[in-house]
Amino acid sequence: MGAREPHHPLDFLTNPERFMVFSRWAAPMFGAVAIVLAVAGLVLTFAAPEDYQQGDTVRMMFIHVPAAVISMFVYLCLGIASLLSLVFRHALADAAAVACAPLGAAFT
Repeated sequence: MGAREPHHPLDFLTNPERFMVFSRWAAPMFGAVAIVLAVAGLVLTFAAPEDYQQGDTVRMMFIHVPAAVISMFVYLCLGIASLLSLVFRHALADAAAVACAPLGAAFT
């Protein structure tokens, strides 16, 4: 008998059924945190002072740059999830790839 391999604390989430149970309570919680952070970001965007050269037009970068970074990250996640789905035939990787596609398109 060999020694047991150490397990990662999040290994239980690789089971699709356990992941769905976890996501039923975690998704609303993360959604609430995202709404609070989005409102705070919007308030801080309008509270930022004008730029001395460009005036109010510099505030476009507060939306444009994060949206571009998020879209590139989502497309990276889409590629990784698709690769994992093709190589390992894991159901959650396929579901993640399907979920990433419209999100990446929305941020593009």
